Amino acid sequence: MNAIPPLLDHLVLATPDLASTVAEFAGRTGVTPVVGGAHPDLGTRNYLVSLGGSSYLEIIGPDPEQSLPEGAHSFGVDGLTEARTVTWAISPPDLDAAVAAARAQGYDPGTPHPMNRRRPDGTLLEWRLTDSDTAHPSGLVPFLIDWGASPHPTTSGLPTTPLREVSATAPDTDEIRTLLTALNTELHLSEGPVGFTFTVETPKGLVTFC
Repeated sequence: MNAIPPLLDHLVLATPDLASTVAEFAGRTGVTPVVGGAHPDLGTRNYLVSLGGSSYLEIIGPDPEQSLPEGAHSFGVDGLTEARTVTWAISPPDLDAAVAAARAQGYDPGTPHPMNRRRPDGTLLEWRLTDSDTAHPSGLVPFLIDWGASPHPTTSGLPTTPLREVSATAPDTDEIRTLLTALNTELHLSEGPVGFTFTVETPKGLVTFC
């Protein structure tokens, strides 16, 4: 079992208070996340940190500059009382082929749809991802993403905290492993309540987040 999941694109750390969580991350690691950008019509904004290679951490929370009805934010940030890692994304070589292969094995990750955001430097990023609303409710089964012709977020000179390990717990680990196999990836799993942990290397040593 790999300590780092195959095809990992990014981890999603969701929070009800973006500024507080970014400050906590910086305080614990000595590395300050940088602004990624706002997600139009979704009411969220993110900050990013590279995890090494082509993987990164997305810290996502409500964007105070967007006014949306209750419950309209993505990744369930409205229902959170504290920051936690809620899901992850993989980037297969061929998104549509990966969706078809998963469906052939009995798991439908959702239909890919387009999204976009603009970086602080004005660069428009456009990507496709599978609809997370149809994904496994635990968040332990990743959604799929394809950055297409857009530059990957890790190419923009992000601060880095190298990822050393990702693990998760689930009441039914066999169920999750079956779905991960359908997506051609894996995750270190043990039995327990649904949850993630990941460990990064920082100027302050190894730091683990949930």
